Amino acid sequence: MQLSRKHVALGILWGMALLTLAWFGWARLIGPLFEQSVADTIGPGDYRLETTDGGTFTQASLKGGPTAVFFGFTHCPEVCPTTLGDIATWQEELGPDNPLKVYFVTVDPERDSIETLGDYTSWVPGVTGVSGSREEIDKALSAFRVYSRKVPLQDGDYTMDHSANVLLFDRKGRFFEPIGYQEDFTRVIDKLRRLEAS
Repeated sequence: MQLSRKHVALGILWGMALLTLAWFGWARLIGPLFEQSVADTIGPGDYRLETTDGGTFTQASLKGGPTAVFFGFTHCPEVCPTTLGDIATWQEELGPDNPLKVYFVTVDPERDSIETLGDYTSWVPGVTGVSGSREEIDKALSAFRVYSRKVPLQDGDYTMDHSANVLLFDRKGRFFEPIGYQEDFTRVIDKLRRLEAS
């Protein structure tokens, strides 16, 4: 039995209606729940680390103001000094009343003492270095979903491979958005202004 054009058209219309309903369900119900669950899982944890200003870095450190967290190490040849330079430029653009707190967390606590980190980060306004035991650093890496791996060098030394994103958190300590390595300056400032207003 051949289907009439009317039946085919009705079938297509029903199919489009179901697709629209599925998209609406995702956009309004499932999608936000997924985003919420991911955002709520980045940052929380039981890590407790030392900071270069004499304090401690815990989950509570993410609250109370817009916050940026970057994982790196002082022997980093390119990504870390470049990112610190970018952060200094962002801070300058945002001005002296900018409330952004920035934490530079080492992925190499064996070489990066608090004193070493203090010297390394001191030239960038508003950046606090963070270090601690290998165990506590590993807890933080897991909490922030940051990749880090020791890479042996031919001379017997080693370097660290690691995630290069700067992670942004809102005043409630909830993950907001990442900033990619060397992301466009205008886009970054837009993100930071939206973060400050959130």
